[in-house]
Amino acid sequence: MPNKGTPLGPLRILLVEDSTEDAELLCDQMLEAGLEGSFERVDSEADMRALLARWTPDIVLSDLSMPGFSGYQALRILRELHPQVPFIFVSGTMGEETAVQALHEGANDYIIKHQPARLPSAVARAIREARREMERLRVEDELMRAQRLESLALLAAGLSHDLRNILQPLLIVPDLIRDRSDDPKVVRLADVIAECGRRGHEMVESMLSFVRGSRLRSERIVLQRLFQAVGMLLKSSLPGNIDLHLEVRDDRMAVEGNYTELQQVLLNLALNAIQAMPDGGRLGLLAERVATTDGERLCIRVQDQGIGMDEATVARLFSPFFTTKANGTGLGLVSCKRIVESLGGTISVSSRPGEGTCFDLLLPLHAAEVEHEDGAVPSVPAVPAGRGQRILVVDDEATRLSLLGNALASQGYRLRLAADGAAAMRHLQEAGMPDVVLVDSGIPLLSAGQLLSEMQDMGYRGPAIVLEENGNAAFADGLAPSGISVHVLPRPLEMQRVFRAVADALGTG
Repeated sequence: MPNKGTPLGPLRILLVEDSTEDAELLCDQMLEAGLEGSFERVDSEADMRALLARWTPDIVLSDLSMPGFSGYQALRILRELHPQVPFIFVSGTMGEETAVQALHEGANDYIIKHQPARLPSAVARAIREARREMERLRVEDELMRAQRLESLALLAAGLSHDLRNILQPLLIVPDLIRDRSDDPKVVRLADVIAECGRRGHEMVESMLSFVRGSRLRSERIVLQRLFQAVGMLLKSSLPGNIDLHLEVRDDRMAVEGNYTELQQVLLNLALNAIQAMPDGGRLGLLAERVATTDGERLCIRVQDQGIGMDEATVARLFSPFFTTKANGTGLGLVSCKRIVESLGGTISVSSRPGEGTCFDLLLPLHAAEVEHEDGAVPSVPAVPAGRGQRILVVDDEATRLSLLGNALASQGYRLRLAADGAAAMRHLQEAGMPDVVLVDSGIPLLSAGQLLSEMQDMGYRGPAIVLEENGNAAFADGLAPSGISVHVLPRPLEMQRVFRAVADALGTG
């Protein structure tokens, strides 16, 4: 009986049959056997294609020979449009040789019309087998997706250290450029470099945070400033035939979240919009308050006048590894969705071919804090220059060590550079104690704590600045010295923060 085993539920059954009487007999036999279903009948190629375009059956039962249309044609159409749907021939003229050919062509089974008793069980078996196969393919696809994501996670973890070292100069050099030039164009370029460096470094941290399942620090993000930063970064990628329009309806609007992650979302959507407008157009970013069933929310809209997308593309837009670009990864919009949802928001898209695309981000709204009554940002006090004080810098990353040395030397300090704890000890034995020591928490041979303890035993009583890797304690080994004043400076480094930390440690700030 077809009802044995997993219940099939209501079925959608397509009959390819030119005889109304034969079609009714088939329907009655299946209903009497206990199968639930709705039935559709076609008898031509045009009718079958039109029906399958708007309706997906659970199974197709087809006669073999019909005037102007054959069961083999029906089978080819089904395999073209819905390859996983089972197909059974039901014919009064099918011999053994024809049946073998039908199975070879891709049919799941065949039934002789004048021996229809096997039809209900054959239908039930074919549908169950098709559903098991679809479930197997779904599980395999999920497994493959999980393996690819795991591979990406391992790749992200392996590249993070090198990427941060490569990006470090983008965080240090801009301050040096500003100190050496009053040219507003040069200062603006320094600002762009600094913003790119911060964004790149925090994107690496965001990637690692996603791999580890942890959350990045949350902060209050003022939309007016976020839009200004996004506009500045987009200008270098903006073709001349695209007009960028940024609008924040209320400059007091703010959200709570990670600045770099939200900036990454807007840049990703904006760059996608630029690529969707090969003939130019208007790219708009709008932030406004909107009323929803959950109360007032912030809506950020990214809208273009590009080529648009059809419904099938929109439906798969946030699926991992789905992309319409030749060199795309299919992960950009997945990352955007994850970030928006982690902020307690939603992301939706509307698009039509030839009419452009619009992404709407709905986020919880927070009131912005105003620094001054006039809205001005408080100025950062200038850091006093050094007066020849001796600084020992210990860092195993050559690029960062060189940049720190050059930057601090430019401020009037005398530098000694060491790539590890052992080299630092040799410097101390040869040249004596410095006025301040700046040491990275991850140096090899001797840890930061061990080095400072050895220096303390040698009589050093000056201050120490320890560069702490994000998420890793400066003294994970528990060897923090008790007799040395320690200032912890988290990475990524910005030279103004380094200058300020040195001046504060020396008591000159």
